[in-house]
Amino acid sequence: MTDGTRPDGSLADIPPGAGRDAVVIGGGLAGITAALALADAGVRVTLIEGRPRLGGLAFSFQRGDLTVDNGQHVYLRCCTAYRWFLDRVEGTALAPLQDRLDVPVVDLDKPEGRRLGRLRRDALPVPLHLGRSLATYPHLSLAERAKVGRAALALKGLDLADPTLDTQDFGSWLTAHGQSARAVEALWDLVGVATLNAVAGDASLGLAAMVFKTGLLSDPGAADIGWARVPLGELHDRLARKALDTAGVRTEVRTRVTSISTDENGRLRVQVPGETLHTDAVVLAVAQREAHDLLPGGALDAPGQLLEIGTAPILNVHVVYDRKVLSTPFLTVLGSPVQWVFDRTEASGLKGGQYLALSQSAAQDEIDEPVAALRERYLPELERLLPRARAARVKDFFVTRERTATFAPTPGVGRLRPGARTRTPGLYLAGAWTATGWPATMESAVRSGVSAAEAALSALGRPRPSHLFDVEEAA
Repeated sequence: MTDGTRPDGSLADIPPGAGRDAVVIGGGLAGITAALALADAGVRVTLIEGRPRLGGLAFSFQRGDLTVDNGQHVYLRCCTAYRWFLDRVEGTALAPLQDRLDVPVVDLDKPEGRRLGRLRRDALPVPLHLGRSLATYPHLSLAERAKVGRAALALKGLDLADPTLDTQDFGSWLTAHGQSARAVEALWDLVGVATLNAVAGDASLGLAAMVFKTGLLSDPGAADIGWARVPLGELHDRLARKALDTAGVRTEVRTRVTSISTDENGRLRVQVPGETLHTDAVVLAVAQREAHDLLPGGALDAPGQLLEIGTAPILNVHVVYDRKVLSTPFLTVLGSPVQWVFDRTEASGLKGGQYLALSQSAAQDEIDEPVAALRERYLPELERLLPRARAARVKDFFVTRERTATFAPTPGVGRLRPGARTRTPGLYLAGAWTATGWPATMESAVRSGVSAAEAALSALGRPRPSHLFDVEEAA
């Protein structure tokens, strides 16, 4: 496939005609979803992406013979929009779900040495599905386990539509409901940091309640974990491009939009270097700060609110050993700087040894540390965690840094997240940071793309594709 440019490098014309057309700006999951939904409804769509690839912040790159994901991305069975996306690009078989939630949890901070526990579910209704796992969870005392159950029931009773939840922090709520610092570390933050990209004390109660109610307290299988067994680029770039091509979407990469405005005929005008595109609808599916810079005047009542939405980093540490040192697909860790460890050997194409990826969320204190300092910190921790690593040779060590990986889920962020519609006719917003009700996840990105496409289709008078994901399915 070409990137949609002429031989001289300028942007190809959008085909003329009497039908409606749209431009989607941004080739991450939100933009891809919006483009597919619009095209499926018969709209002529041009997708513009500044990078040479699609996938946004969930992508792959080459490092020698390795195909490396910029970070480990997982999803849950309750992520119904992202599962729809996988189906739509024919990638479901490449990112399967666990048959049943099962998370090994290793505690390294024990006098008697490392201790293994597990968070797993039984084939029982909520909340009994986690009862046995919590009752035998070795990382909490008996009294702490009992208090966890009571807090979970209180959490289940919260009304996610209550706006006051967004003004409170999750950590204070947990303390008020009898949760010890150890319980927060060994259970609540174990899940929350990975999904919210913030510790409990820095997270909105509204977003945290949404995560725990939906993931652990809605359906017995809601928290079963899925992850790509291939590089993310296979799903979010190659298969996504194939789906876009088949749907008739013109995909333009390496192309930057410089402005959006309204022309004299009331249509939207999208400016790219050397070209002006006139279109009936625009979906702006880029990061919030880039969206702020591109929005025409008057598009939002308070455009400065986009700049008030903070960002949070994720650090990923990549280690290649000359032999196998981890026998499970992944595990998570207590009593160590290490958070989650994933085996990416097969997905990366490594032919010998083992390649591990450490996903370190809420990494504000480490995101700018030199590689040498991170190597000195994490290799000894991996040797504490994985005895076989002590005799193994490290063939490669490198890091990837996403300094603005997600929006910061701080108390009050809910009032800052805009919906899909703007005050500019025909202009819509998408992105995980918009008002989806979810934290900054692949699920949130896909939901935002659907919402933006639905709003555009309504204005264009186009029918909604029957197979499009229904955002009303959100728990």
